[in-house]
Amino acid sequence: MCLKASSSLLSLAILLGVSSIVSAVNITRALDKYPEFSTMTELFAKTKLTPIINKRQTITLLALSNDAIGSISGRPEDELKNILMNHVVLDFYDGLKLKAIKDKSTMLTTLYQSTGLGQQQNGFLKCSKTNGKIYFGSAVKGAPQTAEYITTVFRNPFNLSVVQISMPIVAPGLGDPVEVPPTPPMSSPPAPSPKEAADAPAPGPAEEEGYADSPPGGAPETAPASAPSEDGSPAPAPAPGPENSRKKKVAAADEAEPPTSASNTGLSFGAILVLSFVASFAGF
Repeated sequence: MCLKASSSLLSLAILLGVSSIVSAVNITRALDKYPEFSTMTELFAKTKLTPIINKRQTITLLALSNDAIGSISGRPEDELKNILMNHVVLDFYDGLKLKAIKDKSTMLTTLYQSTGLGQQQNGFLKCSKTNGKIYFGSAVKGAPQTAEYITTVFRNPFNLSVVQISMPIVAPGLGDPVEVPPTPPMSSPPAPSPKEAADAPAPGPAEEEGYADSPPGGAPETAPASAPSEDGSPAPAPAPGPENSRKKKVAAADEAEPPTSASNTGLSFGAILVLSFVASFAGF
């Protein structure tokens, strides 16, 4: 009987020891994998919160990047410890579970509430949805909900979840609030570069000639219709445009040009031959 009791106690001790080791490994190693959260790991060790967190079997850590946690890292150790405990939720929430919340807001219990020091619900957090985004803040009435959910960093279902938020949550009564980072201004569209302006197409020669041939203040001239051909079939219409109009003017000028001196000499010589032939015939 004593042997059975001793065996049972030994088994229970081994089970509890393994359970605590597994829990400690989950929380410690989960943060060590991500150097961007190294400051938060150091602050947990500094405030002696690491062994307290490791005793919990189910938690969700609202993790802050090294840049985001810088706004509270220089505060007194007791104040810092209380603020950090408010970032440890005593339940499992990952991105899927947060997005599946149907209510407008949900109350979350934190590690700070478990100390019995909470007042006016400053040991609780409120998770709310606004315009498709998820925000966290203190559950104290009137406290701002400004810490935005960014992503799920690590998850071990129903044991440990590490989700990243945008800024620290400082509940009323635990320290001075953290100011919300200003939204970066929207940049105006860049002006076109000189090269782009130089590459813009310039008006072609035809466009310039068309404007030059137009009378001032009036519309461009239209080419007159062609006369029908001798066989009665209509002549093909000339292509419109300033160039055709200019060609027509040149052709008309050529037709109206008087005969040259060479053509006049040829006509005179022919007339003399005709008169000589007539005179010789009359002599016979």
